[in-house]
Amino acid sequence: MVNYDQMLSDRVKVVKPSGIRRFFEMAAKMPHAISLGVGEPDFETPWQIRRAGIQSLEKGQTFYTSNWGLAELRSQIAALARRKYQLCYDADKEILVTVGGSEAIDNTIRALVNPGEEVLIPEPSFVCYTPLTQMAGGVPVPLPTRVEDKFKLTPEALRAAITPRTKLLILPYPNNPTGAIMDRDELQAIANVIRETNIMVLSDEIYNSLTYGPDRHVCFAEIDGMKERTIVVDGFSKSYAMTGWRLGWAMGPKELMRHICKIHQFGIMSAPTTAQFAGIEAIRTGDDDIARMRDQYDLRRRYLLGELRSMGLECFEPEGAFYIFPSIESTGLSSEEFCERLLHEQEVAVIPGSAFGASGEGHVRISYSYSMSHLREACSRMKIFLENLKQEQK
Repeated sequence: MVNYDQMLSDRVKVVKPSGIRRFFEMAAKMPHAISLGVGEPDFETPWQIRRAGIQSLEKGQTFYTSNWGLAELRSQIAALARRKYQLCYDADKEILVTVGGSEAIDNTIRALVNPGEEVLIPEPSFVCYTPLTQMAGGVPVPLPTRVEDKFKLTPEALRAAITPRTKLLILPYPNNPTGAIMDRDELQAIANVIRETNIMVLSDEIYNSLTYGPDRHVCFAEIDGMKERTIVVDGFSKSYAMTGWRLGWAMGPKELMRHICKIHQFGIMSAPTTAQFAGIEAIRTGDDDIARMRDQYDLRRRYLLGELRSMGLECFEPEGAFYIFPSIESTGLSSEEFCERLLHEQEVAVIPGSAFGASGEGHVRISYSYSMSHLREACSRMKIFLENLKQEQK
């Protein structure tokens, strides 16, 4: 009999399954469940973007593209970087089109990190960073952030975590799951620490279009001296409601990008051609759609914040992405217990904060990328759950 455990790579065996998907799959088996667990826009991809993809199929444009991606798409991405951030990237040598932002993150970590080298990961943060680091042979080093600091990475915490083996800092702002953002001065403080080292930065900018304050989002590569040591990861999923198209990109120094492209070249070949033609149209004409969707997210954000606070849950006000991260410590339940009971008793799925790192314990992540009708019904059920819990604990 084959011992499959012996067949598996040690790197794969240490990786834990996603805590997000577990609750999503549980809710999917409950016909009346309301899931606020997955970070996916409830908007359809805007019509003119879908039409561009359809037209590419009708024209028979179904062949491989360059490993780097369609030249026109890379030119549009370069123009977007100039327009939004005043950053200049060579479309031929410094921009790689990938299968979603997740592939760009994976390829960057594998290209930069040697076995045993450390990757600094602010937490709570998206679930992929630690597993991808482990599968590359790197050592994930969590940097806990606190609600007292608005879940921002502080220069003091960064400096204290750096060792001779530190290779890469992941900078995930706007943040999933907390909704935290970092402004220019705060990024400058981080840059001042990085400048003293040989550390590279992977700046995950996937939510850059979804911020709700008066100030525009600042890309870390904009900070003086940081462009040459930053890989910027972005994509179409969140900004343009294109999750299923699986299209993203990475931008960085050409000396690094050619090696990141090698991993993409042998593992993927090229991103989906149809999606790339849709991506061209998205950047060309999608700004108004982004603004329309962002206004709706902001409405939902303010509604959900007020509702959660009225239920007696302490709640940090998120300023980016489409997540809210309330504390559930007052209930006396762990985040896993809270989410399991809420799902089984009231059929509402949210994600335990512990899924995003140990510092997420005591919180749950709720996505407001869902319709107002879904949010209202979910809040009604959550109120009943919390009231029942109080009666039970008397």
